[in-house]
Order: sequence, then C-alpha cells, then structure tokens
Amino acid sequence: MRTSEKPAVNAAAGLSGPASRKLPVPPRERKPALAALAVLLVLGGALATTLLVLRSGDRVSAIRITQQVGAGQKFEAGMLEEVKIASDTGVEYVAWSQRAEVVKSFAAATILPGTLLTNQMGVRASAELGPGKATVGLALKPGQMPAGIQQGDRVQVVYVPNRTAQAQSRVLAESALVFSVGDKSRTGGNSGQITVVVDSSDSPQILAYASSGEIAVAELPGAR
Repeated sequence: MRTSEKPAVNAAAGLSGPASRKLPVPPRERKPALAALAVLLVLGGALATTLLVLRSGDRVSAIRITQQVGAGQKFEAGMLEEVKIASDTGVEYVAWSQRAEVVKSFAAATILPGTLLTNQMGVRASAELGPGKATVGLALKPGQMPAGIQQGDRVQVVYVPNRTAQAQSRVLAESALVFSVGDKSRTGGNSGQITVVVDSSDSPQILAYASSGEIAVAELPGAR
C-alpha cells in the first residue's frame, strides 16, 4: 500500500503572514509656518550681512593727533593727520575739512598721540598762555633734565645752587608746561634747549638762575 507524502510546507510562506506586515506609518505633518520662519531668518541674516558690508564703506575723514599736545598748547598743522572712520560711530569727531580752524585753537587738556580729535578737546583761548603767564627759555646741561622730555610735558623748575653758594635747592615752578623742545642732536646727551610756560611773577627769578646755570627740571608724568 502506498503511503502518500504530505507536501512540504513552504517556510517562506509564513513570512507573508499578518504578523510580518509593517504597521502603516502616518504621513508627516507639514508645518508651513516653521518653514516660512526659517526662510525669513536666512533672508534676514543675509540682509544684515549685506548692510554691514555696505556700511563699512561709509567712511569719513577725521583728524587724529600725531604727537602729544599739552593742556593750553596751541595746535599746529604738523600735529594733525587725516584718518578714515565709520560715519556712524556716535563720536563727535572733528572733520578733516576743519583743520584750518583747529590750528587756531588750543588743547583743553593734554592729548596723547593717536587720539581722535573731538570738539570737546579744543578751546578758543589758552589758560596757559593768557594774562599772567610767560614763556622762558632754558639751556640745560646733562644732568639738569631727564631724557625723553617732549612738548606738552609737565615739569618742575628747580633752583639748584652751585657748590660755592650758601643756599638750598627749592622749587621755583611747581608745574610748568613744556612749550617746545629744541633739537638735542646738536648738543648730544640729555642737554638741550627747552621753553616752559611759568607765572610771569616767577619768570625774572627763573631767568636769573638760568643765566648762571643753576636751574634743573624734573618731569611730572602724573600731571599730564
């Protein structure tokens, strides 16, 4: 008697059953508002960058100080240079076109090199060169003045008696403005000619001691 074989069950057939079917994925919800916001942010950033680039080209000519100017000292053409700055800095700068007026004015306070000149830094009249003041020239030898003194510095003018004099040193001018400095290259060392602004009441005594070589000056860096 024949025995009939049962047909083999296809193992792959079980893969197509209900258990192997993927669950349906709901379609993604689109958010047009967020997409529009992203586009606006990108466009806004690009616009801001463009404005910054364009604004960087909006520059004006201003005045920058090239050397120290002491309080009360008159501005000179050689102290000024042209510099380009942004037009919207918010600083009350002095335009380069006004340089002819600047050289007719005086520094209201000591101005250091590299400073951008503003309207508040200049005055029409100088308190240092007004009534009651005098300019005195001093020819000093090595040891009578420190190195590096320049126009606009503040110095003490000191009486230094010679060895034969029966007197003591004393200050003749507490804070004199260095009005100008001569060319030291001709004399060498620390010696040279300087002109200082002092009270007119002190000038005769200072000149008398200067003629006998009994004057020295001490720099006052903190008084600038």
